[in-house]
Amino acid sequence: MKIDSSISAVVTGGASGLGRATAEALAAAGAKVAIFDVNDAKGEEVAKAIGGLYCKVDINSEEAVVAGFAKARAANGQERILVHCAMTSRRGKTLAFDKEAGKLKRLPTSDFEAGIQGVLVASYRLASLSAEGMATLPGLEDGERGCITLTASVAAQDGQIGQVVYASGKAGVNGLVLPMARDLSDLGIRVNSIMPGIFATPLMLGAKQNVLDSLSASVPFPKRLGKPEEFASLAMELARNGYFNGQCIRLDGAIRMAPR
Repeated sequence: MKIDSSISAVVTGGASGLGRATAEALAAAGAKVAIFDVNDAKGEEVAKAIGGLYCKVDINSEEAVVAGFAKARAANGQERILVHCAMTSRRGKTLAFDKEAGKLKRLPTSDFEAGIQGVLVASYRLASLSAEGMATLPGLEDGERGCITLTASVAAQDGQIGQVVYASGKAGVNGLVLPMARDLSDLGIRVNSIMPGIFATPLMLGAKQNVLDSLSASVPFPKRLGKPEEFASLAMELARNGYFNGQCIRLDGAIRMAPR
């Protein structure tokens, strides 16, 4: 797919981190970009900087996502590119010792369910609603109508202690990719996922320097955190290269996460 001013894109989580870098890259290539996020100040700031559109969207709300797509499409036209970076999750061990109670405490099923909603269900929601719109577009080269890129994580394969919710949700995102790509193949819509390793997002950079140094040292090469622009570069290539389909791609400096 040639990315230029004829292409509209939606990026979730576009107010910061991986999503922001992707929105900036798409806009720099000429695409009309709509950012879905819940941070009004940052979302408006990024949208203004790239000449895009900010839509306040809670990815856990079907109504909000439908409204967000309607707003984006009214302004920019039907998107051909979706890059879904936003998520909400929970953390905790399956069983952990509660010092106050003096006994093991189980991670509540409600916490697990909430995390799966924010990672896996939200990914299906965004992807399927975007595909529904893409299916109405005329085909480009090879009959391509659109490209959906989901964000998984190396935790999908290397889940650590305390990541039972997050890791299983991200593994589920990877599990969506091939069957959804096959479901949408007759419509010319491609589906892939990126599994980022340890990236220098605003959340990660809030850690203490000694923690960041240790994390950087754990990466085989290059010995640093990933740059959001590197995630964006891969998202752009997945959109441009029409033969990428049904793929789950690690972007991690060859790291394999230890149990903790």
